[in-house]
Amino acid sequence: MDRKQCCVKLSVQPCRGLVDERFVVRVQNVPPGFQLTVRALHRCEDGHSWEAFGHYNADTTGTVDVSEDPSLGGTYSGVEPMGLLWSLRPVPGSRPGLRMRKMNVQTPMEVTISVFQGHQTEGFLDQVPLACVMVERWYMAPGVRRIPITVDGLTATLFLPSGPGPFPGLLDLWGGGGKLVEYRAALLASHGIASLALDYLTPKITMETGKMVDNEYFEMAYRVLQQHPQVLSSRIAMLGLSLGTSVTLKMAAYSQVVKLRCVVCISGSHVQPVDGSVEQILGFFDESFGKTRFNEENQVICRDLLLPIPTDPSFKVDVGRLQCPLLLVVGEDDQNWPAHESAADVSLLTWRHPVRINRLSLEE
Repeated sequence: MDRKQCCVKLSVQPCRGLVDERFVVRVQNVPPGFQLTVRALHRCEDGHSWEAFGHYNADTTGTVDVSEDPSLGGTYSGVEPMGLLWSLRPVPGSRPGLRMRKMNVQTPMEVTISVFQGHQTEGFLDQVPLACVMVERWYMAPGVRRIPITVDGLTATLFLPSGPGPFPGLLDLWGGGGKLVEYRAALLASHGIASLALDYLTPKITMETGKMVDNEYFEMAYRVLQQHPQVLSSRIAMLGLSLGTSVTLKMAAYSQVVKLRCVVCISGSHVQPVDGSVEQILGFFDESFGKTRFNEENQVICRDLLLPIPTDPSFKVDVGRLQCPLLLVVGEDDQNWPAHESAADVSLLTWRHPVRINRLSLEE
């Protein structure tokens, strides 16, 4: 296509929005049947770059609508309106083991959407795009307030939605990577939930004393939410991911302080020494370290650490004690946790309140 004969129009709407807000990417003013590649490029705060791209053919009007037209190849295929985001991967040549995480939620995730001639899979840096647009994706909606929490030794951040409230509250626990991870709590606050992101593996008090936190630490975090004037004390939930699932289930079932409206656990297990502290839970996992293995791609497989699911009740959270609904989100292909087997066992043990299991498979 002769550049002088055609001025390609690329539009992305909205060009500024939340990370979970669907956008519409449309390419116009190309010849009918024209082959093109739509590419997304994001440079993380750590300096590493991620890309995603799809191959498209223009319709009879010389238009490609990513929301409606199928990608014929690339990092995703078929009709995938948000494929340019969910299929982002490290650019070729990046070091292995990278993980995309937004560290500063007060700045946007910037994504450059570009159009290239032909169905391209590499060499984008050596080509001049036909058109490009910069898009901002935010975790914090306008008006959301970010409040660092340090009371009583906590290392946490409270995100309050815009407006006077009161709002439902949520205690947000991440996994074994440690550190204070804020972006999920910020996004939840953007949707009307007062969310407290909590660091429980590497908080300041642990760094200073060398001692891991105990159950009182989580109960204190719960009280901070419960006593906040803009939080509905009767509508507080707990969300745990990975190792955070272990803590969440234990606190929900056994704590005399933590009274939850509901519990959400993602990719974890109820298997743990019931009477153990966080340190003892980690020690329990370490005792089974010999069960780890490597797959053909030299990736560590950890799911066998907790298999087979024990029959001894002292090594499983008694989910029958829960006084609120429980949602389990599990990946049937999870190689870090026996999430599927654990969820099946939980569904057998629970009788008092409903358990909803969302199953995710790589084949879906």
